[in-house]
Amino acid sequence: MSFPFLPSTRRASALPAPSAFTGGRRLWHVLGALLLTACAHATDEPGSIGLVTKTETNPFFVKMKEGAERTAAAQVIPLLSGAGRSDGDNAGQVAAIENQVAAGARVILISPSDAKAIVPTITRLRKDGILVIALDSPADPMDATDGFFGTDNYRAGELIGAYAKARLGSTAPKAVTIDLLPGHPTGAQRHNGFLKGLGVATNDRTSNENAAPPEVVCSGDSVGDQAKAQSVMENCLQRAPQVNVVYAINEPSAAGAWNALVKAGREKDVFIVTVDGGCRGVADVAAGHFAATAQQYPVRMAELGVLAGVEYLRSGKKPSGFTDTGVALVAGTKLPGVESLTVEEGAARCWGTT
Repeated sequence: MSFPFLPSTRRASALPAPSAFTGGRRLWHVLGALLLTACAHATDEPGSIGLVTKTETNPFFVKMKEGAERTAAAQVIPLLSGAGRSDGDNAGQVAAIENQVAAGARVILISPSDAKAIVPTITRLRKDGILVIALDSPADPMDATDGFFGTDNYRAGELIGAYAKARLGSTAPKAVTIDLLPGHPTGAQRHNGFLKGLGVATNDRTSNENAAPPEVVCSGDSVGDQAKAQSVMENCLQRAPQVNVVYAINEPSAAGAWNALVKAGREKDVFIVTVDGGCRGVADVAAGHFAATAQQYPVRMAELGVLAGVEYLRSGKKPSGFTDTGVALVAGTKLPGVESLTVEEGAARCWGTT
C-alpha cells in the first residue's frame, strides 16, 4: 500500500546530504539555533488564565465569559473556563479550579458562589504563586483574593431603593425581598443598600447579614434562580398580601416574581426593582415588567480581570484592593430627584464596558 503523502525512499536518497550544500556546516548551525530558539519560547510560555463563574447558564456570566474570551484572544493568552452547577455550588467551583490549575493556569478569575467556603482554596492557590482575582462577587474577607473587580453592590441597592421610595411617594413601603442566600456579601450588600435607598432601617455596607426592618413584610432566598423566585413570590403573596414593592437580587429572580404577580393578578398594584441591567432585563423595564434595574458591566469586569492576569504572567505585577466597574440606574419612567438612564440608553450599554 502506498502513502502518497510520505516521501519515498528513492526520493529521499535523491536529496543531497547537508555537507553537499555550499556552507553545509553553517546550515546545521542555523538549524540548531532555530531549534534552541523554539525550545526557549516553549519554556518561556507564561501559562494560562482560568475563569470560574457561578453558573454557565445565567446570562450575566455568559456575557462575562464572552468578554474574557475576547480579551484573552486579543492578548494571545489561553483562557480556560468552568463553573459551578448553580449559585452556592462551592464544590463545583473548587473542582473547576483544580482542573484549570492541572492544565497550567497561573491566574484564576472567580466569581465566588460561597464567599467563605472558597477561601481555603484561594489561600492555597496564592501560597503556590497563583494569582487569584474575584469578579462580580468578593470573597469573605475581600482581601482573601489579590484583587476584586466588580460592582459596588451596596450602591446598586441604594439606586433601586431610592427609585422605589420616589415612586411610592407618601405611601408607606411594604416590601418583599427576594434574596440570594444567607451570609453572601453580594446578596447582603444589595439587600441592605436597597433598604437604605428606601429610607428604612438597615445594616451598613460591611455587614453580610440581611437587615429585617418592619417595612420588609416577607423575604425568601432564590439563589438567583427564576423558578425559585417565583415560588418565593407566590408564598409571600399568601403571607403578606399588602405588599406594594418587590426587591429582587437579580433579573432572573425579578422575572420569577413578575410571573407570580401576573398569575395572582397583582402586576398593576405591585412593582419590581432589581439589579443586573442585562439586555433582556432592560427590555423588561421597557415592557413595564420591572420599574427599574441597576445596570452592571460584566464585560468590563472580565476585561480588567484578564488584563490584570496578563500583566501578572508577563511582569509579576499584582493588582490589589477593589476596583469599581460602575453601576447606573435604568428606569422606565424618570422620577424627580432620581438620576437614571432611559431604556434606550440602557439598551445601548447593556452588559458592556461603560
